[in-house]
Amino acid sequence: MLLKFKNYPRLKKAVIILGIIIIIFIFTLLYARFIGAKGLEVHEYKITNSIISENFHGLKIVHISDLHYGRTIFKKELEQLVKKVNLLKPDIVVLTGDLIENDKSFKTNTHIISDILSKIEARINKYAISGNHDVKFDTWETIINDSGFINLNDNYDIIYNGNDEALFIGGISSSYYDKKAKEKVNTINDAFNLLTNTKINYRILLMHEPDFVDEIDYNNFNLILAGHSHNGQVRIPFKGAIILPKYAKKYYKGYYKIQNTDMYISSGVGTSTVGFRLFNKPSINLYRLTNK
Repeated sequence: MLLKFKNYPRLKKAVIILGIIIIIFIFTLLYARFIGAKGLEVHEYKITNSIISENFHGLKIVHISDLHYGRTIFKKELEQLVKKVNLLKPDIVVLTGDLIENDKSFKTNTHIISDILSKIEARINKYAISGNHDVKFDTWETIINDSGFINLNDNYDIIYNGNDEALFIGGISSSYYDKKAKEKVNTINDAFNLLTNTKINYRILLMHEPDFVDEIDYNNFNLILAGHSHNGQVRIPFKGAIILPKYAKKYYKGYYKIQNTDMYISSGVGTSTVGFRLFNKPSINLYRLTNK
């Protein structure tokens, strides 16, 4: 009895510490679910390159990615996203994959999703590519087409803005399952090489999984926009990202300079696999292209 009595203060202290740890853990989970995964920030970047022609100087591109509709993003959140995008008055809007997460939400809300996304206003055009979650659904293309986006999967477009000088934008579909990023980009490059009568100085590529950038000839593009990583959906201080998806292990932060190519990776709007975001609020990116 005397031994137990002597150990009681230590036991009491251990119980208190354990209780504090449990409380902090529960609070962190609640925060990550109901606060960390809510709201929407705008990350703004100025992209300067002397080769950008004067007619594209000041061009605004809004980059949306990884909504994962059906997990933490629903009708209300999607409507708020559209309002936020339209307030930015973009010239171009791009969606770099993983619009859909949940099969049930997808089937029952197809028309709702396309109707809301159709209200996004872009002065020039809206472009979308698929993510690894999107390829599971046959009617992803229907949503994209009905909402007024141009399906840029393994395709390209030429953008004019006032004169004969143009901007090239290409996109590749998710390579998560087929591992054909290099082949897809080579096809786009071949098409570009045939555009001998068009004056193009600046080239943009949309892709979903950023780690595939090492497999492509990225020097053919001045700007690469990607998603998938969420920049680490869950982060902790002094450590950074602790949860990263496959094919976003090497490149997952917001920005990389790869030789002469600028690559920006969106942190995304929604959540994947688990409905938590910690020290990484949902966001969209706004890029301003400048030549000086």
